Amino acid sequence: MRKVVLMMSVSLDGYFEGPNREIDWHLVDEELHRYFNQKAKAMGAFLEGRVTYQLMADFWPTYDAGADADSADPMVEFAGIWRDMPKYVFSRTLEHADWNTTIVREIVPEEIRALKAQAGGDMAVGGAELAAEFLRHDLVDEFHLCVHPVLIGRGRPLFTDADHLTRLQLVETRTFGNGVVLLRYERVSGGQ
Repeated sequence: MRKVVLMMSVSLDGYFEGPNREIDWHLVDEELHRYFNQKAKAMGAFLEGRVTYQLMADFWPTYDAGADADSADPMVEFAGIWRDMPKYVFSRTLEHADWNTTIVREIVPEEIRALKAQAGGDMAVGGAELAAEFLRHDLVDEFHLCVHPVLIGRGRPLFTDADHLTRLQLVETRTFGNGVVLLRYERVSGGQ
């Protein structure tokens, strides 16, 4: 069965974005971007909230237009990965979505479990509000956090208050040249 993987970048003090939605503190250099691309390519789908989807759709679909097909630029590579990847955008208001995207109106746990039972690669959930809902419904199997060596002081925390304990097991760490540290955890079986 494939997994739902929460993939996010966070500051050392636990924020995924600043108070005005800024993410300019993310330290994504070529090494880290290539790593993101490697992980993204292996996914079977991206699960995104409306805001995340619209930010991505405004930037990535045509980023590589006019680029050399053999370009080694990891951003050019990611544009193709994002465009071609099956995407599910969770929104009650979005009317239309392009780029291999299916609009889903509600998070129905049984439907997500049915998606997990399908063949294919794991599914990356992106966007803190969507991730919080997936966590509330006990749908996240793995946490893939890139901790950036910055303290931003305030903003939107990645994890909100929860009513239960979720036990995790560390399965991978990696330190990148820019000081970002990957922490990858899997849920412990029966992990609440």
